[in-house]
Amino acid sequence: MQKIILIFLLSLFTIGLQAETPWKAVWITHEGCQSIPNQWLCLKTETTIEQVPAQAIARIAADSKYWLWINGEMVVFEGGLKRGPAPGDCYYDEVDIAPFLQPGKNTIAALVWYFGKNGFSHASSGQAAFLFDCQAPGVEILSNNRWKCITYEAYQNTDAPHPNYRLSESNIRFDARQELEGWYLPGVDKIQGGAMMAADVNRPPHGRLIKRPIPLWRNSGLQEYASVERIGDTLFCHLPYNAQFTPWFEIETTQTGDTIRMITDNYTPGNGNAYSVRAEYITRAGKQTYENLGWMSGHVMKYIVPSGITVKAVKYRETGYDADIAGSFRCDDPFLNELWKRAARTLYVNMRDTYFDCPERERAQWWGDVVNELGQAFYALDPRGQQLARKGILELMNWQRHDGVIFSPVPAGGWTRELPLQMLAAVGWYGFYTQYYFSGDDSFIPVIYDRLHRYLHEVWQMGDDGLVAIRSSDWNWGDWGPNQDMKVLTNGWYYLALKAEREFARMLGKTEDIKDITARMTLIEENFDRHFWTGEAYRSPDYTLETDDRAQALAVLSGLASEDKYPALTEVLCREYHAGPYMEKFILEALFRMNQPDLALKRMHDRYANMLSYDYSTLFEVWQFKSTPTDGNSNNHAWSGGPLTLLSQYVCGIAPTSPGFKTFRIAPQLGSLTEASATVPCHQGSIHVSIVRQGKTLTVTASVPEGTSAEIVFPSGQIVPLSAGTHTLKGK
Repeated sequence: MQKIILIFLLSLFTIGLQAETPWKAVWITHEGCQSIPNQWLCLKTETTIEQVPAQAIARIAADSKYWLWINGEMVVFEGGLKRGPAPGDCYYDEVDIAPFLQPGKNTIAALVWYFGKNGFSHASSGQAAFLFDCQAPGVEILSNNRWKCITYEAYQNTDAPHPNYRLSESNIRFDARQELEGWYLPGVDKIQGGAMMAADVNRPPHGRLIKRPIPLWRNSGLQEYASVERIGDTLFCHLPYNAQFTPWFEIETTQTGDTIRMITDNYTPGNGNAYSVRAEYITRAGKQTYENLGWMSGHVMKYIVPSGITVKAVKYRETGYDADIAGSFRCDDPFLNELWKRAARTLYVNMRDTYFDCPERERAQWWGDVVNELGQAFYALDPRGQQLARKGILELMNWQRHDGVIFSPVPAGGWTRELPLQMLAAVGWYGFYTQYYFSGDDSFIPVIYDRLHRYLHEVWQMGDDGLVAIRSSDWNWGDWGPNQDMKVLTNGWYYLALKAEREFARMLGKTEDIKDITARMTLIEENFDRHFWTGEAYRSPDYTLETDDRAQALAVLSGLASEDKYPALTEVLCREYHAGPYMEKFILEALFRMNQPDLALKRMHDRYANMLSYDYSTLFEVWQFKSTPTDGNSNNHAWSGGPLTLLSQYVCGIAPTSPGFKTFRIAPQLGSLTEASATVPCHQGSIHVSIVRQGKTLTVTASVPEGTSAEIVFPSGQIVPLSAGTHTLKGK
């Protein structure tokens, strides 16, 4: 408790120190800018520096995105985060620009893309504007009315169809006949207009400035496509995997006014008219190159090129969250290896400004998806990947409604509906608590605790039957798929949320809260079996459909089901196949918890066989992927990646026994596998585990990072403690 409070006070002290460095810059725009959707601004200034300091941190913000050049060199490719750390507020980037400065005259240029629309991951300020503040020894570069600024008329809207309402981004049309070639270069004077002050910092409409809590994007530079084929007027350019990327081309033509269209294979990711983003380029005569700056995603980029245009080259630039897929899993079953690999790729492509459900239809931080994604991140990504979930936790609680309800996706300008079971999952054992326990970062807990407590104890109430009452909420959604026993599911998720809250209360010394939480948990424990257990399965008395596999899984994972019920519950999970890919993770985990690895792996095969039969690098939103756009769903949904976590955590058995993997356990459940290995990145270094079974003997080789310790738990029950270093042991 003292540690938590000390960290909280230190964080407040740090915030206070940051506030002592005043902003001198102001938000700027152009007087002719109407802040209409999909508007672009060019901004430029010059400054003279006698001596370049060792470091020059620029604080930069925009509504909505920016690209930055200094002395003609690209410094930031797509800066800024979608708006909404809290309602009305925005993020700013910190960039060390010293490596790009030079003694004498320096030219700073920025291109700003104003979305001008709300979406499921962005809350517009209503004003296209840019902010730049660099104060360093001998350097003061501030956005003000001495900058030059114009609206860039070459950037335009396309005709319909437009992206669906969930996306704040627009399609981009670029008319090369109006291009300002080299406008950002030193000595090129193509911006005649002056900037105009738009707003003061930390005031409406842009709100409080919050430092960007995640890295700037990774940038691959321009890359060759894996393969290119031409069919008719279309170039089909294959990427090595599903990726976030920007398309580029070089062409030559004698014609002007022709339109090149750019679209990916994921342009219509199901649900009929749920269009993603696309791009158009209107030619001028001569040689020309172009890169569409709005990122797309997919396996295939299509350039639809009119006759008479010679395509000299096509390339792409992959950008994305700056973390490596540093984890790994291998075993003697190629199917499971491929499943882990696709899950990792799916996870990565669903990370950027926030976690998303999918990168094409919505780009939205639905918290059911995030719960599964943040768990995968600990086994797949280096520790930088952990920062995105922490950002999401703070955003979720900062957007709490006045009535105490929390909802997702956030940040959002056009959504306030609660999905109660997703919210319980978010704040509970598999959401907030997993983020704390696996990362070792408890700094967010005192920040969000009171709001979490309000949600669980004011919004949710216990019924007369000793169970939590079902609420008539905005959208009482449990999962995709049939046969959802909502009463059992709600009590399972609520109990897991209380379990997490009680741990947080203990850490913060909330004695009275602990009593209240424990009382509610005890009521559920005393009444769960009495109301739901039939002797063969858990079912609500008024539930008339087929037995819900999800409900049985939550009974096991919450600890509400006693071990004497495991044989009956195992039979149910071998028979009932109703869960969608989101909840399937918990069913598979319940089988591992009941020490049934063979059955878990068999079900994993059964459930994912259809997905893996397609030649995609990512996993689907639903089990049966449809080939027609009007019937299908996303082929890239990271909520389907639960097996990634389970293969590393249960098959190889690697799980923390104290926060942040300072101590951890290796308790393998190979089932019928004869060998498996995994790498788990953590803050102290990577954990490497290799297991080989010969007959009834397991040989385990484990690398334990410095500063940590571990124990191997063999299936026989033998426990062997391990210190830092590499160890090889045999056991039954």
